[in-house]
Amino acid sequence: MTEPQVWTLIGVFAAAIFGVQAIAITSFRREMQSMRNEMLTKFDSMESRFDARFDQLDRDVQFLMRKEFD
Repeated sequence: MTEPQVWTLIGVFAAAIFGVQAIAITSFRREMQSMRNEMLTKFDSMESRFDARFDQLDRDVQFLMRKEFD
């Protein structure tokens, strides 16, 4: 283990392992961020659909109440 080539190979392999880990972690982080953004978009669209349905239901109830009390 005193040969310079051995230490060079150890350094190259260590750098390669750390590089692959860094790429994998970065890729995973980006994937999770994109999934989070996708879920937020879906929740926003669901919220707008629920708001539209509640508004329609509110109009129907107001119409029935006006009809009942008139």
